[in-house]
Amino acid sequence: MTFEDLHIGSILVSTVRNAPVLIFAAMAGLFAERSGVIDIGLEGKILASAFVSAAVAFATKNPWAGVAAGVAVSVVLATLQGYVAITQKGNQLVGGIAINIAMSGLTFVVAQFFFQQGGRTPDLGEARLFDVVLPGSAAVADIPFLGWFYTKLIGGHSVLVYLAFALVPLVHWVLYHTSFGLRLRACGENPHAADAAGVSVEWTRYRAMIIAGVLCSFSGAYLAIVQSGFFLRDMSAGAGYLALTAMVFGNWRPVYTFLGCLMFGFFGAVQIQLEGVDLPVIGRIPGALIQMVPYVVTVVVLAGLMAKSVAPKAIGVPFVKSR
Repeated sequence: MTFEDLHIGSILVSTVRNAPVLIFAAMAGLFAERSGVIDIGLEGKILASAFVSAAVAFATKNPWAGVAAGVAVSVVLATLQGYVAITQKGNQLVGGIAINIAMSGLTFVVAQFFFQQGGRTPDLGEARLFDVVLPGSAAVADIPFLGWFYTKLIGGHSVLVYLAFALVPLVHWVLYHTSFGLRLRACGENPHAADAAGVSVEWTRYRAMIIAGVLCSFSGAYLAIVQSGFFLRDMSAGAGYLALTAMVFGNWRPVYTFLGCLMFGFFGAVQIQLEGVDLPVIGRIPGALIQMVPYVVTVVVLAGLMAKSVAPKAIGVPFVKSR
């Protein structure tokens, strides 16, 4: 029995491929929430960017044009969300949920209007972002374990996969080793003290939301242009909420949040491997139960960690400047 026959290799490779959707969204939410804005609207921004990325990539036959269009629409939604939460001092939960509901319906309606394929876009074909082949892959492909490790686990992924993993140390550095990160965290912990020190709380939070919009758009682009090759209604399947759970798991810290994303990616990979498999004693598990695995894990994680996680002190609280 080889390494691949044990399915361990497939699970690890699937974990690496599943994680970027969550990593991009979680890092996006991290910027927003460390500044003091609850970003419950991640799900809606993922869906919007996924649809626009797929539609533009199909129309132009250029995947990078699709990615750029996805960034634009996600930033617009993030700015709108920021306007409601920061300028108008509105309820941040309601604003985020409104974006989620609106994008769930609007993307389906617009896709049906333009493409008449039941609310999905046509297959992208050559307009997809394809996998990168690392140098020397052919030379080591037949070497036991090393060939699999280099060509499949490390290599053979889209550019967006490498971007997602490179993003984690970058976000850590920005948050903890730059003046912008210091001001951002100050606005999320004690905005009045930050204001007294000369920091523009509203402008800092707007910048955090714009960054969140850019990063979240990569989740949608990855879903549509890399994983699926088309847009399908509600294809995010709760990825935005899983990303929020990963933030709770990681206590709003980039590295631990990243580990939470890997954990959910791993259980998503296990779900795929279990489908159609006859297990000893148990037999074949119904597909509906298998699809519940990531969400059951989410509930368990939230139940076990919510009391121990410490959110930014000013999160969800509109800032009113002292006079």
